[in-house]
Amino acid sequence: MSKLPKISGKDLRGVMSYPPTPALPGADRVDATDTVDLEETERMIRSLIADGVDAIALNGTLGEMGTLTIEEWRAFAGCVAETVRDVNPDFPIFVGATTLNTRDTVSRMRFLADLGITGTLLGRPMWGEMVAPIMERFYRDVAEAVPELAIVVYDNTAAFRGIIPRSVYKTLVELPQVVAVKYAGGASVGFRYHNDMAHTGTNFPLMPIETDWFPAWEMYGEELVGMAWSSTTAMGPGPVLELRDALQQGRTDDARWLTERLRWAHEPFIVGQDFFEFAKYNIPLEKLRVNGAGYINVGRSRVPYTEDMVPEVHLKTTAAHVERYDQIKNEIAGRFGARTSK
Repeated sequence: MSKLPKISGKDLRGVMSYPPTPALPGADRVDATDTVDLEETERMIRSLIADGVDAIALNGTLGEMGTLTIEEWRAFAGCVAETVRDVNPDFPIFVGATTLNTRDTVSRMRFLADLGITGTLLGRPMWGEMVAPIMERFYRDVAEAVPELAIVVYDNTAAFRGIIPRSVYKTLVELPQVVAVKYAGGASVGFRYHNDMAHTGTNFPLMPIETDWFPAWEMYGEELVGMAWSSTTAMGPGPVLELRDALQQGRTDDARWLTERLRWAHEPFIVGQDFFEFAKYNIPLEKLRVNGAGYINVGRSRVPYTEDMVPEVHLKTTAAHVERYDQIKNEIAGRFGARTSK
């Protein structure tokens, strides 16, 4: 009998954090080697788990999957695996394995399985846009090749050149390896989300971003959208975890207020104004906001997506976003307690 993942979609509840890959000084140089700050990586993983996130996903876009060398990626994954084994071997960790082809993806997935990692955050090859039948075969092939590894499907309309067609969701629910979907970057809860969920049901969560979590929860409830994804947690997870607690405890007024404050903090940030403009500079902008918040020292972005190429207007609006997030941390801490200062 084939092995299966140790978790299922029904096991995922709460907040899945999406932090960057910490970089050593000089990581933005063309001739840089061994750029991953493994000491900060260990501290980052320990801090996020200790502060209460429910799962962690790494090596997506923000995690610079596209700019790490294979040696750096392996070192990073090994450090993460060792840290989690020491802290809590059952903690759900998903490490990205997206490449430009099926064979390289399978090779990386096997490496993660050998490390004992829970699963992978997996987009799809994007050199050529995938039509639905090719996408279906890709996810079937990788799931069958490494059946013991859970898969969080990474849906990003900019990175992967379009949406996941509804017919593909019918295939994904047939694969026990698929335990969640990081729902499309820039998409609000709406008709597409509703129609996609009609196919996935309670098999696994279509995770909205934290600022869309409350309206999704109100419409569908915990059984369908019990988990949200959040890269904002890398700026300090407290506010997002307060939202989780309010939702899980049925405190609707608090959840509404927290969502409003989180949305207010995001207002200056380009991601909510023009997602496809954000996608041009997302790696350095995310690193700028995480470093500005001070919860993790993630260093500089790796070439070619470096901070010096970001337009000045985006630098200013990102700084304004960081200031607002710091402000709401204090507001929320005053209302709910000290945890939100983190």
